[in-house]
Amino acid sequence: MPRPPRARRAPVPHALALAAATAAATLLLARAGLPSPALFAGLAVGLLDALCLPRPFPLPARLGTAGQAAVGVTIGTLVQLSTLAALGEHWLPVLLVTLATLLLSLGTGWVLGRHRDLDAVTGAFALVAGGASGLVVIARQLGADERVVAVVQYVRVLLVVLSLPVVLNVVFGVRATGGAAAPAGDPWAGVLLVVVCGLAGPWLGRRAHLPAHTLLGPLLLAAVASLTGLSGAAVVPDPVQQVAYALIGLQIGLRFTPASLLTVARVLPAAVALVVVGVLGSAGLGVLLSRATGLPELDTYLATTPGGLYAVLAAAVGSGADATFVLSVQVLRLLVMLLAAPALAGLLARARPGPDRG
Repeated sequence: MPRPPRARRAPVPHALALAAATAAATLLLARAGLPSPALFAGLAVGLLDALCLPRPFPLPARLGTAGQAAVGVTIGTLVQLSTLAALGEHWLPVLLVTLATLLLSLGTGWVLGRHRDLDAVTGAFALVAGGASGLVVIARQLGADERVVAVVQYVRVLLVVLSLPVVLNVVFGVRATGGAAAPAGDPWAGVLLVVVCGLAGPWLGRRAHLPAHTLLGPLLLAAVASLTGLSGAAVVPDPVQQVAYALIGLQIGLRFTPASLLTVARVLPAAVALVVVGVLGSAGLGVLLSRATGLPELDTYLATTPGGLYAVLAAAVGSGADATFVLSVQVLRLLVMLLAAPALAGLLARARPGPDRG
């Protein structure tokens, strides 16, 4: 009886070259101050590998799954009682503004989804404001083209981060100081948390028929551990996060083809215009939140800024804003966006058929 064909193994020199190129690109992008440097570096290196070589690197599926699980745990550790308690008496207007942000994202995503090269699901996921790394992870699993989603989401985060110092200086008359805010805690406990939740989360998610279980399973398990105090002072070490983001970027970049790259190029002008609409709309919601709560507009603007979580926190600390309130609103929006994504994909799946993907 003939044996089934074995999957093509990746040559070790090819793998090492990709790892070295991704690490070097990450360092360059980080030194330039760009957001999500590892994710975008992996995406760019994977894209070049896929388009320039006759046989692109076959990234093992388990590596991609490990990266997704680590990102899920990283997001889950942000969910803490002390953070969410900072909403206090303002929880209702904050929740309403969060839902309004979701509707704004859906509106701009619906417009983008009418582009002849896209479908409704891809358009919506590309412009959902919050949880960019998580949305990129689950985009393909929920029927979207993650290549378009990754590029547009990165553009959104980049626009937010680059505009922050300008808005703070020109509109609010303050200068943010300090670097990116990094959570403090026990890194070794964080590694253990990633291992436990990364192994148990996808299994439990699959058993519970959870959509996008490789991300949402570890995320929810880490969130439960954080809310109940079981995780203690665990924090996912930055090197682990960067490797996870790089794996996700490589996973997406290696799936590019000349046809899909042309699709992204054709979509990008409309996507950038709609990103600007989303950013301005979120700023308007920040003004409304200030009026409803009596909080300073600086606090509510940073709280409703659609992306770049750690850059926003650094700006909050450096500008004297209420960083705890800003974090609580940002985390709430992130959770709403990620948990609403599966239902969103189901609702949009019946939209007009999209183009064939390259």
